[in-house]
Amino acid sequence: MRLPDAMRALRHRNFRTYYAGQAISMIGTWVQSIANTWLAWQLSGSTAITGLVGFVAHIPMLVVAPFAGVLGDRFDKRRMLFVVQSLLIVQSVALAVLVGFGLITVPLLVGIVFIIGLLNAVETPTRQSFFVQLINDRADLPNAIALNSVLMNATRLVGPALGGILIAATSETMCYAVNAVLTIAVLVSLANIRIADVADANIRKAESFVTQLMEGWRYAFGMPVIRVLLVAIGVISFTISPYVTLMPAIVVKSFQGGSELVGYFIASVGLGALIGALRLAARKNVRGMAKWIAIAAVVAGAATAGFSFSRNVWLSLACMAVLGFGFITAGATINTILQSIVDDDKRSRVVALYTASFIGAAPLGHLASGWLADHIGAPHTFLLNGSVCLLTGLVFAWQLPRFREELRIIYIERGIIPPPAQDPNQ
Repeated sequence: MRLPDAMRALRHRNFRTYYAGQAISMIGTWVQSIANTWLAWQLSGSTAITGLVGFVAHIPMLVVAPFAGVLGDRFDKRRMLFVVQSLLIVQSVALAVLVGFGLITVPLLVGIVFIIGLLNAVETPTRQSFFVQLINDRADLPNAIALNSVLMNATRLVGPALGGILIAATSETMCYAVNAVLTIAVLVSLANIRIADVADANIRKAESFVTQLMEGWRYAFGMPVIRVLLVAIGVISFTISPYVTLMPAIVVKSFQGGSELVGYFIASVGLGALIGALRLAARKNVRGMAKWIAIAAVVAGAATAGFSFSRNVWLSLACMAVLGFGFITAGATINTILQSIVDDDKRSRVVALYTASFIGAAPLGHLASGWLADHIGAPHTFLLNGSVCLLTGLVFAWQLPRFREELRIIYIERGIIPPPAQDPNQ
């Protein structure tokens, strides 16, 4: 059976195997994410504490991910992923036991979430740069990246809602137990992947770790296109991602709701993000994608600001869906452009910097927004964040012509677009 063009990366056996394992595992990841946020709120009743939990969960992305990128360019990515996923199962089991026996405290929760964040800081950039080894036709790489976004956001649609229901029906313990069991699926998929040379990026091991780290930084920030993309996604993530931290407070205080409504709102983000990811998956190539960065930032910012004014559940669900569409469209578009123009021997390091900007900026946003919400309220914090993101999109749109011209030169060098026709009279 021939797959639709929008799913063409799934024609590759290795990618299909890994994708199936991730599909199961990511549901558990989102279930546990809701449990962490709700548990932090239940233990403290403070947006500052929920912000702190969000901060420690993601700050390793900012600090550790660039170093993990060097490891990904030096060692076997599959083995790295297997070890990290195994350790994540251990963390989920530990949380299930502590919560189940009533031993969990805020300091313990913060400490374990921080360890999970460290592991995710290694796993995420390694996984993103691993895709190129799972497909035989490099032309399908943008589609593989888009399908990964589809998967992440399809599970975001299911996982938070399931987590909210599980918490209401049982407790957070069940969420942690479910995640531990579901993560086994990705270990099975990794064990069944067959790659002739999994160490394709064992580059120049004779060079020192620091030398390769600095080389990656100079390469990324020395290219204006990559530099602009990293800054843009960092600002968008800083302003939009704190919706998770602020959600328990706004649900309880503005909607008089509980964990189920938190799950539904965050699931709505997943619905919008899924639509955005499907739109990207349907694209045949990366040409013409740059304008969507500006559109996505404006849309996400406007929806975030709109959510701050709404007190109607259905209208708020719609705002969250639009927020998700804009947020994931910006992130996946930038990731796709980056992976299309980067040199293979520096792929893990550049993807790690993208991860640091996209996910690593989030904890700073969580911490700042959690603190700010304690002083001016969650709705006003939503409004401020949305306004900054919207302004970022407008600035990017203003600079778009020059950005496109610089990107066009790289596309020609990479063979993505043909060079301009030569004048036969010259």
